[in-house]
Amino acid sequence: MEKVIVEVGSTNTKIDVYDGKEVKRLEEVTIFFKTNYKENNQIKEDDKNILINKVVKLKEKYSNIFVCGTSIFRELSEEERNSFQNEFKEKTGLEFNIISQEEENIFTVLGATRFTNEKSCVFVGGGGSTEISVYDKEIVERKETKIGVMDLLAEFPDLNDDLATTPLEEVMKYIEERLNVPETKADILILAGGGHEMFARNSGIKYEDNTLYSDECAKIMMDIDTRIKETERYYTEISLDEIKSRVDNPSWWCGTRAMCAFVLVVAKKIEAKYIVPTNISMVYGLLDK
Repeated sequence: MEKVIVEVGSTNTKIDVYDGKEVKRLEEVTIFFKTNYKENNQIKEDDKNILINKVVKLKEKYSNIFVCGTSIFRELSEEERNSFQNEFKEKTGLEFNIISQEEENIFTVLGATRFTNEKSCVFVGGGGSTEISVYDKEIVERKETKIGVMDLLAEFPDLNDDLATTPLEEVMKYIEERLNVPETKADILILAGGGHEMFARNSGIKYEDNTLYSDECAKIMMDIDTRIKETERYYTEISLDEIKSRVDNPSWWCGTRAMCAFVLVVAKKIEAKYIVPTNISMVYGLLDK
């Protein structure tokens, strides 16, 4: 039986379907839950309705659906959480499961490291939280921080302009002062939890085939020097407006420069030699839920 996993984050909602053999991404929806929550300290009705309507539509085709929320939903008060979950259950007939930061980290790491033999660091970046783990046959060190790309955009709104005006080094310094990163070093940094491969393929940055290990969900890579140079170019030379004009989900691209800075901060700290961008999310760890 097909199973659908709906993973609702602070900004991006990922919808995947598992047919018993492989996972396929059905859709990604941008809903600014965290940004809009800050306006009056409550989940915005419009955001809530977009999600509920999307799930109700899914039920027309699929009977086995698991819905979960991360980041901003963990920060709700008990009263807010109960109200949101009760309304969601009433209107969709489904439970809204809130995943802890630790669970989010573990579920994503399991999917990202399925085919790796070498020690690797898995970066899981989101709109309002960041999870980083070093994996060597098991998770040997894990760090979690309640900071994400939306926090960075609030501090540096120009990162969403056509070209950024804040220097990359300044953005990285801001992150370095706030982000918890493992002390353990790893040559390979795997980017998971979002559309990192989609970003690489559509942003115009350089990449090559993944020769480190074989995984259908991790087909490309770049060395660290290339990633640094291409990130600098993404800040100052590559037009974000042009990208938004030709992609299906332009809102998703708002946080990409911020995410790139997070990646370089982590790569620098763990002394990574290679970066592997993937679209892998929690779905692989959630299949038995």
